Order: sequence, then structure tokens, then C-alpha cells
Amino acid sequence: MAGQNTGVVLAAMFANGAIAVLKFIGYLFTGSPSMLAETYHSISDTGNQVLLLVGIKYSQRSASEIHPFGYGKAQFFFAFLVSVLLFGVAGWESLSHGISKLREGGHGGGESGAAEFLGFTFNLPLPVDPFWLSVAILLGAIVFETYAFAKARAELKRQINEYDWSGYREAFSRSSDITTLTAFTEDTIALLGLVVALAGQTLSRVTGNPAFDSIGAIIIGVLLMVFAALLAWENKRLILGESLAADVESELEAAITDHDGVAGIADFRTMFIGTGRVLVTADVSFDGGLETADLDEDIQQLESKLKTIDDRVKLIYIEPQQ
Repeated sequence: MAGQNTGVVLAAMFANGAIAVLKFIGYLFTGSPSMLAETYHSISDTGNQVLLLVGIKYSQRSASEIHPFGYGKAQFFFAFLVSVLLFGVAGWESLSHGISKLREGGHGGGESGAAEFLGFTFNLPLPVDPFWLSVAILLGAIVFETYAFAKARAELKRQINEYDWSGYREAFSRSSDITTLTAFTEDTIALLGLVVALAGQTLSRVTGNPAFDSIGAIIIGVLLMVFAALLAWENKRLILGESLAADVESELEAAITDHDGVAGIADFRTMFIGTGRVLVTADVSFDGGLETADLDEDIQQLESKLKTIDDRVKLIYIEPQQ
């Protein structure tokens, strides 16, 4: 699972890094508010992937005395940082910049070619129409983002098929692979943002009203901030220790109660301790006549049975009750 996650994240990171540079160059030449919003977007996306890679690496550390169940939840924490710090900040910057330009009458880019950044004003000459440079950059970015989106979608689709989920909505509510969910959602929002930026600049060009470009920046900012809130919510359920779905838990419990020598279950609990890693604990009542050696063998058989039913079950603690 970690290797698959890394491939998805690396694809998105390289794509977004290249796109961020192209968009910023485009902004310096055109001064387009939506292009600057898209630059913030791609910078945040690139930082997002870096944090996710850190989370993947950190989660692979071996269990210790302080962290007896390992560091698997590190991916949930770093993905939460992505949603709050990066996408929230990028969304706010895009939104505030778009609103600022809209209040100025929508001016500040496109036809004038004047760009403001860090207090400096750039008015770089171009041998071609700045509008067509923007279009070329945005279309190129759509190609890069489509590649990253396809990688993330393929991995999410694989999980949907493996665990027999009904579709993307169920996958988002059940999957523990927050890294792939983040990449998939980020790539989806990125594609939507590119389409919005392209539409805003085209409408400004056709109508002669630069306000459409500023409105595009506002829409991109709102998209980013909504995504930040939704992603943070999905991370919350895993950070707080979500269990397996009820139907999966029922199947695991049934496997225990149907086992020869088991009289019943007093307590049964599951919890995600990392991406694709589940802890299972159970207080199991065995027949009173079983010897210690028989109990050990039965417990081993139960552990194998549970792992066969769901490969996400990695740690099992069965407490025998007689």
C-alpha cells in the first residue's frame, strides 16, 4: 500500500511543481488574477505532496515502547496539516486577491499585462498576445493534472473493487488511505480550477470585462477552502480512531463465534492504526475443557482466519475468557 501511495504522490508532486512554475511565469506576463490564484493553488498542491511524502515516510517507522502500535497514524496527521495549513492558506489568498481585484473594477491583469507580486509591479513585454500565453499554460496544466488525476483515480478504483464499495462516495467514508483520497480530491479540484481560470480569462477576453477573470480567482479560492474543510473532516474520523465498517466487523465477529470451541464474545473492537492497518481486540469465551495448548492453537487459527477475511487486519489481541 505504501508503495502505491508513494507513486500517486510523486506523480502529483512533479506535475504540480512544473505547473506552478509555468503559471507564475504566465502571471508575471499577464497579471491575470485567476492565473495568480492558480499559482497559489499549484504551490499549495506541491507542498501538499511533500507533506504527504513526509507522512508516508514517518508512518513506516517501527513500533516503539512509546508508540507500541507503530506510527501509521502519521499519514492522517500530515494529511490534516495539508488541509488546514496549505489549502486553507492558498484558498484564502486566492479568494482575497480575487475580491481585491474585483473591487478595483476587475482590473489588474489580462490585457494590461501588469502584475503585482511582493510589492513589485511587473509589466513584461511579450512578442505574442498575453491571452494566448495564458491559454497555452492552462491547457498544458490540464494535461499534467489529467495525468496525476488518472494515477490517483486508478489507485482509488482499485480499492473500490478490492473492498466491494459502491463507488467514490462510499470510498471516501470508509477508506483509511487518506493519502490517495487527498491526491484524488486535490487533482479533481485542480482540474476544476484550471477550467474556471480558462473560462474566466476567455469571458474577459470576449466581453472586454476583466471582472470575469477576478471572479474566476474568487471561485478558485472558494473551491480550495471547501476542499480544505471536507478533507479535514475526513481526517478527523481517522485521527480519532475510526473502526471498520459495521458489516465488516460483523463478518469478523461471525468468524470467531462460528469457530469450534468458542462459546461467545464478550467484547469486540476494531480501530484503524494507519493506512490499511487495523487493530482488532476481542474478549472470547472458550469451552471450559480446553487445555492451554489448545487455546493457543485456537487463537492462532482465529488470527489467521481474521487476516484472511480482511487483509487490513494487522494486529490482533484475543483475550481468552473461560
